[in-house]
Amino acid sequence: MRALVRFVPTLALSTALICSAVAPARAAAAAPPKVPEAVGYGGAVASVDADATAAGIEVLRRGGNAVDAAVATAAALGVTEPYSSGIGGGGYFVYYNARTGRVSTIDGRETASRRADSSLFLENGKPLAFADAVTSGLSVGVPGTAATWQRALDLWGSRSLGEVLRPAEKIADRGFVVDQTFQDQTALNQARFKDFPATRRLFLPGGGLPVIGSRLRNPDLAATYRELGSKGVDALYQGDLGADIVRTLQHPPVDPASGRVARPGKVDQSDLAAYRVHQQQPTHTDYRGYDVYSIAPSSSGGTTVGEALGILSHSDLAAQSSTQYYHRFLEASRIAFADRNRWVGDPRFSQVPTRQLLSPAFAASRACLISPDHTLTSPLAPGDPYHPAACGSSGPAVTETYEGQSTSHLTVADRWGNVVSYTLTIEQTGGSGITVPGRGFLLNNELTDFSFVPNTPGVPDPNLPGPSKRPRSSISPTIVLHDGKPFFATGSPGGATIITTVLQVLLGRIDRGLSLEQAIAAPRASQRNATTTAAEPGFLALPERAALEALGQRFGDGGEIGAATGVERLPDGRWIAAAEPVRRGGGSAAVVRPSR
Repeated sequence: MRALVRFVPTLALSTALICSAVAPARAAAAAPPKVPEAVGYGGAVASVDADATAAGIEVLRRGGNAVDAAVATAAALGVTEPYSSGIGGGGYFVYYNARTGRVSTIDGRETASRRADSSLFLENGKPLAFADAVTSGLSVGVPGTAATWQRALDLWGSRSLGEVLRPAEKIADRGFVVDQTFQDQTALNQARFKDFPATRRLFLPGGGLPVIGSRLRNPDLAATYRELGSKGVDALYQGDLGADIVRTLQHPPVDPASGRVARPGKVDQSDLAAYRVHQQQPTHTDYRGYDVYSIAPSSSGGTTVGEALGILSHSDLAAQSSTQYYHRFLEASRIAFADRNRWVGDPRFSQVPTRQLLSPAFAASRACLISPDHTLTSPLAPGDPYHPAACGSSGPAVTETYEGQSTSHLTVADRWGNVVSYTLTIEQTGGSGITVPGRGFLLNNELTDFSFVPNTPGVPDPNLPGPSKRPRSSISPTIVLHDGKPFFATGSPGGATIITTVLQVLLGRIDRGLSLEQAIAAPRASQRNATTTAAEPGFLALPERAALEALGQRFGDGGEIGAATGVERLPDGRWIAAAEPVRRGGGSAAVVRPSR
């Protein structure tokens, strides 16, 4: 742990993490302590929250496997991290099966209504203001989280949905301890939360911010979980729970005295009934003899991280100076985002060149753009993955659209060697701001991940809204194998910065000789084909900054970037669970048994 301190970034926010409020904390058991690293046997769980990690460990101790524990952890995050996750949202699930040696994925992304079209966020021919689109029923996509849980359990789990939801039910019933981060996140949303009576009652007790150290109970969510456990997810997709969701998004329950206009959404009960998660092949990149697996489109995470790794495989990063390592990481990110912005969307609606983006030929054609002596000019034009040309670009540059930075990631392993890397989200911190009355959870605003209008005039945009379409995501849950066995797994929240965060963790662990916990703690920067790279204060304070700027790199304060977790398998059979030491108040890592 001494080495870990060396890499802890200086962050704009250095706070605790989510826990609970309403009754004083001394009236109930204290929140479990947060530990950023744990090593031992029997399985491991890493998440942003101690209660959620404990829920997953409880399931593992009772004989459940990694999938059972992942769902239990995710359900608990829906209680303690309600502004970032929950059954009102969606996500992407990546699973390594120790018996078969195969990696599988579930795309549980939210979808637009079948009645949506490219004018979803236009009024009088002009795009809505982003804030007006977010806090509305119009931004709400069909949630995919509950369906993801059920499909994962059906395919690979060993416990019922009702059983793995019980730890989260208990947390919701008894409450969780409110910390500084939870209060800060509530304060950021207070102006809109107060305009929705159900949201106000739940998250603004007594009309004000929840008090640090108090407990926030959510008996409505506990009852919702019990209903899902007894009736199954059909309660959401075909039953009363779904009817409540549709009623809420089509008629947003705004306090009339607030003066707020919350536009109605298009999703109806037939959209919920038609929702399906997608099982699909993972993306795969061979990077220096390691097999890197992640999620394929509709997320851009696997293709963009994979392309950047392909580009960087043309550099010996282990032998480079720190300055050249950072420079090449930033340039590869710049190039991969130039291509991501042009080519990636929902593959059921446009041709997405997933295989071509990850091909060695395309990586070589883009790697030759990188010079050790100077920085590329952004925005950089994309390449043509169908016809790779040495150092070639194709057409005008396509810039990045805004993507909310809230989300939550968890990583789990079990005693049999199965591994789960799972990222779930409701998009913005606080999602749409609309709580389903009597149900205890916020609805997502994922549809604002669509481009409201074509991003670059005259260039096809694969991320425009469409009927039953999934908006592009940057979620990047990743599992790395070596010789067919798990090496480590990781992922992060953070909107489009997820891609660069995961890439940095991979490079730190594989190329730079950092341990997993050091790679997670290291200062971050996020270059996404922009003139300026967003960087954490800790990165801005690096001694290499001046040399990077002499090469033409430009930096701006990006605040806190990401909140990664990971697990790693050691040669002696032990697991390392690793989480953030500082970001988002620090994460929580645990193992079933520290020793045999």
